[in-house]
Amino acid sequence: MKAILTVLGHDQVGIVAKVSTRLAELNVNIIDISQTLMHDNFTMMMMVTWDDATKFEVVQNSLSDLSKTTGLNIRIQREEIFDAIQKL
Repeated sequence: MKAILTVLGHDQVGIVAKVSTRLAELNVNIIDISQTLMHDNFTMMMMVTWDDATKFEVVQNSLSDLSKTTGLNIRIQREEIFDAIQKL
């Protein structure tokens, strides 16, 4: 499965490490990444993929937990839904 992951929030040490570590724990592969810092605001977008044996909801719930513990806004969408929204 392919998905688009976005991370937004106040800059802090270790954002990329925390997110990529959580993805690695879920056996999710990062195939593309873009990040930037605008003033003190961190933004990152990733395209990720994983084996269909891992359910989307498992990945989504784990990232939601990480979002709560880090204070970051972490969202994930299936690639086809992300693409459809961009076409509207």
